[in-house]
Amino acid sequence: MAGDHSRSLGKGSAAPGPVPGGLIRLYSMRFCPFAQRTRLVLRAKGISHEVININLKNKPDWFFEKNPFGLVPVLETTKGQLIYESPITCEYLDEAFPGKKLMPSDPYERAFQKMLLEHFSKLTPVIFKNFVAVKDGQDATALRAEIAEKFSKLEEILSKRNTVFYGGDSVSMFDYMIWPWFERLESFHLKDSLSHTPKLQRWMEAMKKDPAVKATMTDPQTFKDYLQLYLKNSPEACDYGL
Repeated sequence: MAGDHSRSLGKGSAAPGPVPGGLIRLYSMRFCPFAQRTRLVLRAKGISHEVININLKNKPDWFFEKNPFGLVPVLETTKGQLIYESPITCEYLDEAFPGKKLMPSDPYERAFQKMLLEHFSKLTPVIFKNFVAVKDGQDATALRAEIAEKFSKLEEILSKRNTVFYGGDSVSMFDYMIWPWFERLESFHLKDSLSHTPKLQRWMEAMKKDPAVKATMTDPQTFKDYLQLYLKNSPEACDYGL
């Protein structure tokens, strides 16, 4: 059974066969924010696909043939071509499939989104460090200050551009690239981190109305429960709630 909410394949499982005609396959994990990026783009562009979930706490040996790093997301085409690393998978989908282009057509705007993504990629480990620090009762003041500073930079860009989304009046690639972490702010104990960023708050409300966002969203309590299992290295974490 392949689908967003199918049980994950773990060590000892048989490798799936060739990708069926007319589809692209995504190797994913239900709670992974990096894989959610790719799921968002697949949905936004209306691409016919199948999802095979991988148990990241008990990875099948064959999965390392799909991605030597052993991480999701990975795309596999009907020709057996493999694409991994979340920004690369998303850019590939945008270029290889018809429909609305999520990357801007202007070369500078494209470069600008990629630069923003480089900045944001430095923030994702800090968000997780803050979560672990809070959970363990450690002082997370410096981490929170760093997160607040990065969020104020994102706020500044929306203010300067005077647009709802980072790509203008409609959702663009960068909006989808950062959304999974904003969706999880409550679960990561960062609900109050947007109190001084009204434009980011407006952006979040607008993003919640997007059909691809709605289709891939995880309930905060479910994600919190998953995180507890994940931090205990439980092989059951990836299939929590199924």
